[in-house]
Order: sequence, then C-alpha cells, then structure tokens
Amino acid sequence: MSSLWTPGGEHEVPREPREAAESGDEPVGDLSDIPGYDELTPEQQEQAKQMARELAEARQRIAETPAVEVVANHVMGLYELAAIHLSDQPPALGEAQVAIDAMAAVVQALEGRLGTNEKTLRDALGQLQMAFVQLKQAAAQPEPSAGAAEPSEAEPDDETEPHDS
Repeated sequence: MSSLWTPGGEHEVPREPREAAESGDEPVGDLSDIPGYDELTPEQQEQAKQMARELAEARQRIAETPAVEVVANHVMGLYELAAIHLSDQPPALGEAQVAIDAMAAVVQALEGRLGTNEKTLRDALGQLQMAFVQLKQAAAQPEPSAGAAEPSEAEPDDETEPHDS
C-alpha cells in the first residue's frame, strides 16, 4: 500500500495486487527503441527495465489517486516554497510573493472543488499573506541609529502585496 501526503495528513492509496510487478516480469514495452539502449550492458539493460517498471508503477499510483489530493499536495509545495523565502535572512519578498500569488491563484480558481483540503489550504494561504505583510512592513522600517529620533511613519514603497482577490 502506498501513501500520499496532503494538507489533511497522509492518505493510503489503495493498489490492486500486481503479481507481475512483484515478480519483476511486468512488461515494460520495447526499450530497444531508446537511442543507445543496444549499447548498454545486460546489467544496464536490466536496470533500465527496472526503472521503467518503477516509473509505470508510480504513474499508476498517481492515476489511482484523486486529482484533488494531488493538486492539494502541489499547493502545499507552493506554501513551503513561500515559507522558505519568507524565512530567508533577509526575507526574499519578491520570490515569496510569486509563490504566494501562485498558491492564491490555484486556491481561488478551484474554490468549492478542493474538498476537505480547502479550509486547510485557505488558512495556510492566509497565514502566508499575513507573514508577508508583516515582514514587508518590518523591512520598510529604517534601522534606528544611536541617538537618532525614530521617524513617525514609514514611507510606503512601490512593491505590491500578494494579490487576494
């Protein structure tokens, strides 16, 4: 049994028993059409066949997994990407903004179709957007120097906030 990680946790992906795959006898198609295949040693050819079997199994697992789970998994990858850029010192706000905007675009475009993952994804997006604004505001504040009076208000800059439409 395989599993797939989603924002709601790890989910088991049921698989049909595949005796041929377990025995290593599953057909993988004609690999001799691949340029250079005939130049491989018998051991390398067997490795290529094994890799082709593993790729076919991975493809089958993805095909058996509901698309909403795969999409949610990818959206969480965008969340992680944004979080990495926000945690840089100094934060890479431009890079984080791209990941946040991409995450927002997917979540908004699929509104009502993300199933049980939707609330988690919306909450995660909101957290990122809030962190982005806080870090951007902190970056706009001038560093206080010894003996200098702090300015009463920071100047706004031209960089835009992640979109939340």
